[in-house]
Amino acid sequence: MFLTALITTFFVILPVELPDKTLVATLVLSTRYRPAPVLVGVSAAFFVQCAIAVTAGRLLTLLPHRLVLAVVAVLFAAGAVILLRGHHEEDEVTARPERGPVRMALASFGVLFAAEWGDASQLATAALTARYGEPVPVFLGSWLALVGVATLAVLLGKQIRRRVPLPLIQRAAGVLFALLAVIVVVEFVRG
Repeated sequence: MFLTALITTFFVILPVELPDKTLVATLVLSTRYRPAPVLVGVSAAFFVQCAIAVTAGRLLTLLPHRLVLAVVAVLFAAGAVILLRGHHEEDEVTARPERGPVRMALASFGVLFAAEWGDASQLATAALTARYGEPVPVFLGSWLALVGVATLAVLLGKQIRRRVPLPLIQRAAGVLFALLAVIVVVEFVRG
């Protein structure tokens, strides 16, 4: 179950984050600051956000099973709505460039920590934790997917924006969330 939860989480979170403000913010940060401090800062922000999401999802597992299924379905449905409503934020990072790597990492941490609140990936992480009851692999899968997207953004910079049709990926991720919500609703109905 550990490996299933880790792999499932990774492949649910990865496409959700590709078209997300997380990618855009990391791209912008990586054009303003050196790549290593940006990656350290955003990875730390993702670590904290994933821990919060897993904790919320773990608390959900204390509820009766049918209620958990209902909450998980609502979380996936909310994620689908967020992704499918066509909200394409182009977050502007207005922090001025700093010289020290610690300040660069802190600025990157702050921007991404704030950007992730209520994000589809945070909802999915909580839902997957509640669904599998396995917080460690869900945390690892979510965090690795987020860091993977950030690494892509840092390494490829503006090339990603030119080559990847972000609206198409966002729509596909929204459909995936909707499908996951339907699967959980079916499981709820079957009882």
